[in-house]
Amino acid sequence: MRSHLRAAVRLSLYSVWTALMLPVQMVLVGFRLRAASSFPRFYHRGVCRIIGIELKVRGEQAPGKPMLFVANHASYLDITVLGALIRGSFVAKAEIADWPFFGLLAKLQRTVFIERRSAHAAKHRDEISRRLEAGDDLILFPEGTSSDGNRILPFKSALFSVAEREVDGRPLTVQPVSVAYLKLDGLPIGREWRPNIAWYGNMNMLGHAWNVFSLGKLTVEIGFQPPLDMAVMALPAEGAEDGLAAVPALLTGGARRKALAERSQAAVEAGFAESLFASGRQR
Repeated sequence: MRSHLRAAVRLSLYSVWTALMLPVQMVLVGFRLRAASSFPRFYHRGVCRIIGIELKVRGEQAPGKPMLFVANHASYLDITVLGALIRGSFVAKAEIADWPFFGLLAKLQRTVFIERRSAHAAKHRDEISRRLEAGDDLILFPEGTSSDGNRILPFKSALFSVAEREVDGRPLTVQPVSVAYLKLDGLPIGREWRPNIAWYGNMNMLGHAWNVFSLGKLTVEIGFQPPLDMAVMALPAEGAEDGLAAVPALLTGGARRKALAERSQAAVEAGFAESLFASGRQR
């Protein structure tokens, strides 16, 4: 399944493709043209073709803007996979902005960089609010880090604070999205092979990327789950008696964020499991 010749050819094509596309996006971003938000999708679709990624989609993107997409995270490939389908910008940890090359790519996709230290929280909330009010869709990985690709890590409720923002007086819509790496050259990827695609822990990125480029055709399934928003987060009211249905009472603050994080995680886990199950049935 691995081929060093394939990796060399793909790396060459990726380098040429990126070198051609970078100046275009620089101009679009520099002049603040509307195409700056849609051009990355064209770029990522090209990268998918070069690397040999086949995208399969379950469900549909919810209509309306702005939208906060929340997805599980296993690999840097998630950026290309989601970027090829969603016209939006990613929310990423601040240190990525200083990474060689990849930091530049992230900036050109108009990524929102956030620091986890509370001292910078207000500044980041203002930047996120500005982008949402401008109608930009955002993509968030609520696990806070990448996994081994075999499971979904707990969603961090603090990262859902952005979902508390209202845009034009309406609650922000959140759409959970599952990403599952299913097949390699048409054969189901088992638990032992999926970490070869996932990038996590202390893995060397360059060595791992070369390995990914050397692999055959990769099938990835993206599941768009039913949307949620803060306005529907509810909790049975205290004091209900005699087995009568409790009247829903809206949660507030951290409890609402936690409820939204839990429901989003459950939706992503369900979509992820559905993709794996369907793939297993098609062996």
